[in-house]
Parts: sequence; C-alpha cells; structure tokens
Amino acid sequence: MTTFQFLLFLISAVVFYLFFKQLFSSSFPKRGIDYEAKKEDEQIGGITQMNKTFSKPTPKLSRVEQLIGMADDAIEHEDYIEADKALSSALILESDNEEVLLKYGFVLINLDRLLEAKDIYLQVLKLNEREDSAHVALANILHKLEEDEAAVKHHIRAIELDGDYAPHYYNYANTLYDMKNKEEALRFYKRALELDNSLEAAEKMIKELS
Repeated sequence: MTTFQFLLFLISAVVFYLFFKQLFSSSFPKRGIDYEAKKEDEQIGGITQMNKTFSKPTPKLSRVEQLIGMADDAIEHEDYIEADKALSSALILESDNEEVLLKYGFVLINLDRLLEAKDIYLQVLKLNEREDSAHVALANILHKLEEDEAAVKHHIRAIELDGDYAPHYYNYANTLYDMKNKEEALRFYKRALELDNSLEAAEKMIKELS
C-alpha cells in the first residue's frame, strides 16, 4: 500500500466515524417535534420576523360572495352591464339569495328593464314580505308602468314597515304628485322634510305646492 492510498484510507475512516457518531447520538434532530402547531388552522408568520407569530388564515370567499364583490365594484363605477353579468351568474348559484336579488333589481332599473325588475322585487317579497326597500322600489316601478293602484299599496306598506324613513314619504309624494293628487302629495312632502330637514328636493316641492 502506497503512502497516498494509506492517507485516503485514514480520511475515509475518520469520515465514517464522525457520520455514525452523529447518527446515533442524542443531539441528532428528531423529525416531527421541531414544530408543533397548536391548531390545525394556524400558520407561522413571515420568515423575516424575529419572533414567529401565529395567525388564522384569511377565510376564502364563496363564488357567490366573489360575484357580489364584482357587482358592487361595477355598480360603484356605474357599469351596470358588468353588474348584470355578475349578479345573474350569482343567481344561477343561489336563486333565493335576498341580497343578490335586491342588488339585481337596482341594476335592472338602471338598465331600464322594468318588467324584469318588477319580477325580481316580487320574488324578494315572496322571500321576505317585510323588506320595505323592496316595497318602495316595486312601487316606483309600478308607477312607471302606469300601475298606480298597486304602486300606492306598496308605498303605504313601505311606510308601515319603516315609518321613520324620510325617502319612503318622499317617494310616495312623488307618485301622488304625478297622479295629480297634489294636496295629499304636499302632506307627504312635509312629513318627509320633518323626518329629514336636509331633503332639499322635498323642500323644493313644498314651496311649489304651497
């Protein structure tokens, strides 16, 4: 055996000795005990933090919630066509979702699709007869469709459900005004202004009719 081969043998022996010594020593890290999460839904904070913290993961939105968010953004930018697409898709998934139906009715009114909007608000009232905003929206639609007798009934019902909301009185007054019932319209304009003295449109109509 040459001197070079003898050196290689010694180096190899030392390496194997150190390896097996580390392998069977108690200082070797054990898998499964380095980190134990307290809860299944907890996660470790960012790796750049000096002290790791735990936080619950952000809950994922359902597809319907995502579509509602898209519709809200479109409505904010007055893009009612895109809002229509998002909300009609949401209704395919949840046809009796009251929040989606109310938003969709509003969008259809802005798209001047009154007959469709009428059906939507009737559907809302089947789900929740006490939804005053659906009653007043339906009343305004019926008035535009020249169904004034039905419109009056829904205006009155909206006021019955929320008698402290000034716009209900103002909307009813507008319908009465268009029906040439100006004396009664004046009474409801005054009531609207009593409830909300910042309602300049009501104040203007009171001056016109007084």
